[in-house]
Amino acid sequence: MHDADEAADLQVLATQFIDGFVNAADKAAYLRLAGVPFEKPGRGGETALKLVDVELTTEWQVGTASPSFGSRELSYLPYPGSMVSERTNMAFVYVSMDEKTVTDVKDFLANKKTEFSI
Repeated sequence: MHDADEAADLQVLATQFIDGFVNAADKAAYLRLAGVPFEKPGRGGETALKLVDVELTTEWQVGTASPSFGSRELSYLPYPGSMVSERTNMAFVYVSMDEKTVTDVKDFLANKKTEFSI
């Protein structure tokens, strides 16, 4: 697949994964069935990181801004109401006594896709 197609495919998977998680009666069981690790090695493998949080963030894109030609000012285009779009992102938060890592759901799913395609 081309990179744009791969990114679009991953976005669809992420959207469906998030919808499933939100609607799951047992969130931990859903994560286990999906293969989300509840523990993973930390830096150097000395301590195990534990899954403690699943973060969901929702953002609405209400406009776009880009550099203007020949100016330090941004060219800003606010969207009309019908073009405002919503994005929900998910991340897994792992901690140990020494570190904290956050894994984006898209990274998790990309790794899963690689596992299944090999």
